[in-house]
Amino acid sequence: MSDRTPAHRQIALTRAGLWAERLTRAFWPAWTALFVGLAAHASGLIPPLWEGSALIAAGLVALVFAVLGLRSFRVPTAQDARDRLDATLPGRPLAALHDDQAVGAADPASAEVWAAHRRRMAQRAAAARAVAPDLRVSRRDPYALRYVALLLLLLALPFGTLFRVPQAPALPGVASQVATGPAWEAWLEPPRHTGLPTLYLNDIDPGPVEIPEGTQVTLRLYGEVGAQSVTETVSGRAVTDPTEPLQDFTVTRSGTLTIDGPGDDDPTWSLAATPDAPPTIALDGTPDYEHPDTTVIPWQAADDFGVLSARATLTLDLAAVERRHGLAVEPEGYAPLDLELPLPISGDRSDLHEVLREDLTLHPLAGLPVTARLSAIDAAEQEGTTEEAMVLPARPFYDPTAAALVEMRRDLLWSRENRVRTAQVLRAVTWQADGAFDGAPSAFLIVRMAIRRLSDGDLTTEARDEIADMLWQAATRLEDGSLDGALERLRQAQERLSEAIRNGASEEEIARLTEEMRRAMDDYTRQLAQQQQGQQGQEQAGNQGETQEVTPDMLDEMMERIEELMRQGRTAEAQELLRQLQEMMENLQVAQGQGGQGQPQPGQQAMDDLRDTLREQQELSDDSFRELQEQFEPQQGEQGQDGQEGQQGQEGQQGQPQGGQQPGQQQGQGQQGQGQQPGQPQGQGEQPGRGDQPGAQSGAGEGEGESGQGTSPSELAQRQRELRRALEGLERQVPGGADGDAAREALGRAGRAMDEAERDLADGNLGGALDDQAEAMDALRDGMQALGRAFAGEQPPSQQGQGQASTTPGDGFRRDPLGRDAGQGGPLGTEESYLDGPDAARRARDLLEELRRRSGERGRPDVELDYIDRLLDRF
Repeated sequence: MSDRTPAHRQIALTRAGLWAERLTRAFWPAWTALFVGLAAHASGLIPPLWEGSALIAAGLVALVFAVLGLRSFRVPTAQDARDRLDATLPGRPLAALHDDQAVGAADPASAEVWAAHRRRMAQRAAAARAVAPDLRVSRRDPYALRYVALLLLLLALPFGTLFRVPQAPALPGVASQVATGPAWEAWLEPPRHTGLPTLYLNDIDPGPVEIPEGTQVTLRLYGEVGAQSVTETVSGRAVTDPTEPLQDFTVTRSGTLTIDGPGDDDPTWSLAATPDAPPTIALDGTPDYEHPDTTVIPWQAADDFGVLSARATLTLDLAAVERRHGLAVEPEGYAPLDLELPLPISGDRSDLHEVLREDLTLHPLAGLPVTARLSAIDAAEQEGTTEEAMVLPARPFYDPTAAALVEMRRDLLWSRENRVRTAQVLRAVTWQADGAFDGAPSAFLIVRMAIRRLSDGDLTTEARDEIADMLWQAATRLEDGSLDGALERLRQAQERLSEAIRNGASEEEIARLTEEMRRAMDDYTRQLAQQQQGQQGQEQAGNQGETQEVTPDMLDEMMERIEELMRQGRTAEAQELLRQLQEMMENLQVAQGQGGQGQPQPGQQAMDDLRDTLREQQELSDDSFRELQEQFEPQQGEQGQDGQEGQQGQEGQQGQPQGGQQPGQQQGQGQQGQGQQPGQPQGQGEQPGRGDQPGAQSGAGEGEGESGQGTSPSELAQRQRELRRALEGLERQVPGGADGDAAREALGRAGRAMDEAERDLADGNLGGALDDQAEAMDALRDGMQALGRAFAGEQPPSQQGQGQASTTPGDGFRRDPLGRDAGQGGPLGTEESYLDGPDAARRARDLLEELRRRSGERGRPDVELDYIDRLLDRF
């Protein structure tokens, strides 16, 4: 058969590739050695004396590798190319075309089949494509020496001496007259932190030159050694050889610099060294407090070339403390408070006006006179300090009880010698509180627990800090639940915003103060809703149709309008609009529904019953806690009885019940326990008032003693059982739907917790009962929220429109005066600010560093890298 196959051209190309492949694998060491030798010769790096030897050595190495390559080289044949190409085709058609029919050649049918098979193989062979050679030798050359040799050769050819024109020999007597450039050169390099450029002294005319102190002078003298010298008085160094060709020195003072040469015209410069002044730092105003927990300390610093770091150290100024009451004793010692002052991430730092914002409300120094030692360091490691007296701002408390708790916390942190006095004052605060803890019943329990901790054993530092934290929690709960405190915070926010408008503050400052005022308005409206909850009766009927309803959109529009007027520069109009908003907020009352008078809303009765159940559960928990206290303090009822008899007679003469209620109002409210102080047993709520009963006892000790005698764990368990039965009736009134299912699940949890509390009370386990009762109250609050949403969803559109901005108890769930759901335990959502706070500068710095790190990872997607680059360009 003919050797010419349909793929003869592809076989020839494959064979050529085999030649290239085998030549590369056999002779790459030889041409690598040859390239290295040529690169060494062309670069001119080898001295002429060694150049011949180096070339011979490179040639011998290349020859050895060439011989080794010839021994391993095998000439590719046509059969090798055919086999490689055939291996890439299905069915190996090239081999099939060279095969002969072994059997059945005489049979026509068999011969026809064989012919068809050959035609099919010929078609496959015609579709063959040449196989590319494998020129990779990375396994034999893992360090890529062949590419290194090639690179050296490519660099040596254009930049070496191989094609350089030889220099003409210098004529005798003329070499000294050839121009060789400047006879000397000098550079003045200022310190790097100054940011000033390096000066080339050859381009500066002789005369006065002003440079920073610490400038580095570098001199180079050319020509014959000794022909030139340097004379200077700016470094104060001991010069041993003024003719040294290379001289470096630092400018430490003003003086002259002269370069003496063979001529008479020696250039002289008068260098005026400007000293680097140390930085200055000071307070930039009066420190202040920003709600809810931020201490603001404005400061300023300046330096001729920029401030590198700044710190503030606050120490107690004992001489400025008014030493009376709890501060009369010697303090136990306050550790200095060290704060890092924030610096701008970028920009000029030569004149800084910054503000430190830190949460220092819990620090023992808050509210006390301190000495602030401010220090700033520049790039030259010079430190500037100043000391100023100030009062570290503390959070203001407008609720009297909360303020008293905070003062006792301060005295306890001042010295543990105030332990007895603190316990006495706390007992006085909690004795006959008469509604002082109504806004936060849990605060009463926290204070009583703190009193007990103060009476237990030795007061260690850890125990003192824990009691201080308990008093702070109680105070903040009272303050946050105080309407007066919320109104005062709103007024302060309005005053700060008004002052900023008058002073023409920046847009960023106006936006920050506007957001602070929004938060204060939200807090005030929520507190207003909580205060007016439950006031429905005659007051509601008398106020129907008189109150003006305010929606959140109205307030938001007014705040946005104020910001817009400030951006337009219309400060007078912005001030007037802010005044109107202030009057509106001060006169704000809870909006009443217009169409529902005398007609209960859907689910109103169920919500009222559930609210009563929650209140009675709270009262039962207070009684359980009091019973637990009496088990550990059996003599407590005898401590204050005698000392309070005079007060008892005074209260009897006044004839006024506790809590400010009239005797007529007490009747019918005793079952619900209204008018009771936190921790008062339910049975006492049925009495018309202690002051009205003959022989009624006053004093904390006797009141608690009566509770302990009249309320046993079995009676508490009976009351818990009755509350559980009442809750079962409420569960049957829950409507359907998703919110109804959530309410039913929450009430179920409350019921299970009540069952556990009943068993614990029956067994005398008061501590476990308190935990179960707390869980039941949390579940009841969740149930109230879900039940309110469920009943709101069942209202017809007309009723929903009327009650949309209402916060009366008949709405079925709590709303603030702006018509928003205030929830049971506080407002929904979050007021957290991600742009403010003590760590805002650090977070911004960390974010910028992370962006820069990611921008350097070029393996990220192009879209992400482009976005990161745009962010870096902007900030």
